[in-house]
Amino acid sequence: MEPTAPIDPAAYFDSYEDLKVHEIMLTDQPRQAAYHKAILENRALFAGKTVLDVGAGTGILSIFCAQAGASKVYAVEASNLARLARTVVEENKMQAVIEVSECKVEDFQLPNGERVDIIVSEWMGFFLLHEGMLDSVVYARDKFLKPNGLMFPDTATLFVAPCRVPSRFDQWDNVSGVSMHCFGRALREQNSGNPEVLSVAAEHLLHEGHIMAWFDLMEVTSEELNSIEVKDVLVAQRSGKLQGFCIWFDCTFPGDETEQQQLSTNPSAPPTHWKQIVIPLPEDSCEELEERDPVAFSLSMTRNKETTRRYDLQLTLLDPEKEEHHLPCECHMTKCILMKTHLEKMQVD
Repeated sequence: MEPTAPIDPAAYFDSYEDLKVHEIMLTDQPRQAAYHKAILENRALFAGKTVLDVGAGTGILSIFCAQAGASKVYAVEASNLARLARTVVEENKMQAVIEVSECKVEDFQLPNGERVDIIVSEWMGFFLLHEGMLDSVVYARDKFLKPNGLMFPDTATLFVAPCRVPSRFDQWDNVSGVSMHCFGRALREQNSGNPEVLSVAAEHLLHEGHIMAWFDLMEVTSEELNSIEVKDVLVAQRSGKLQGFCIWFDCTFPGDETEQQQLSTNPSAPPTHWKQIVIPLPEDSCEELEERDPVAFSLSMTRNKETTRRYDLQLTLLDPEKEEHHLPCECHMTKCILMKTHLEKMQVD
């Protein structure tokens, strides 16, 4: 066997941290499996088609598309990781199908002004949009996708739910038999206002999750991504101490609707590198909730003015007595019990 030529990481990665990020992404099994299944189990959609992979990274999604029968795949990667993608393509003997371009998709040109049948991209950031690249995917869709083309993924849904955060609150009450509550409080104060990337256990959610936003990736515009806001009253489905709000997302892919492939970062789903985003509450805002207690809040995600791929989160707790509830509402407040009884009586009559 001939000796393998040495690899210079500096030729492919901007830093050691950059290399580790891509190692984490490639070893994220739910992420890999969702794309692999969505593409390889939909060979009929890819056979003989042209594909654009936006933000191709190491090129693995481009290779999935070639394996599914695509006739041509344009892999566009802005960083010098494109050089590694070319090496990966050659290693897998796919260079006749996959063409790697080292540039931003905004600077990319297809030959002869042609358009592609499918756009594939793993563009999602933390809480879906933060440090993601959906704007670039939307640009590519508008410029390069055929009118009846497909997007992989084709929908994205953002969820929010009140939750417990024992890792930021409860664990400091007893550290090897010593109360460190003051340390936990200082830690939370230091991170006040800064959402944290955490793994939240499903049983720590106090609600199954409320849809904050839903995006049809065939239709959404960059302007619609500038600001997302929700104001609502949720009814606790589990008792526990309200210590924060948890945010996660799901994406779906084209294919058989009866077995539509999904990539989920729900706390009840297999863990991904995205984990969940938690906004811890100030300690004096935490309260014990019983099942059917109402939780009123407003939450906004606003594009950062200086760095447009970053988003600022703003959470405000509201008074459930003053906010409008969904009808019928399952909470235990008197006005909701009376209204529910009235609506049920009307249905009987």
